[in-house]
Amino acid sequence: MNKPRKIPMRKCVATGEMFPKKELLRIVRSKEGEVSIDPTGKKNGRGAYLSKNKEAILLAKKKNSLKQHLEANIDEEFYDEILAFVEKENTSNS
Repeated sequence: MNKPRKIPMRKCVATGEMFPKKELLRIVRSKEGEVSIDPTGKKNGRGAYLSKNKEAILLAKKKNSLKQHLEANIDEEFYDEILAFVEKENTSNS
């Protein structure tokens, strides 16, 4: 009899809700201080998780939660990049 696999849960830095890791988008800050989107979830560095919906991303932008979690400055353009990435992913999945 197989044990049910444990689903890794992560908390969205914008909404504070817990989601399965696969449903969230990982944003990572490298040792060099470079912040990027991590679609694989395997890049080295400090990670923060965001819900893959527009409201959560805009909320993170408003609350500046990525800056606090990653301890790095986040450009306005980076949030646009995240929104574009999520929109592209949502259209390709549906």
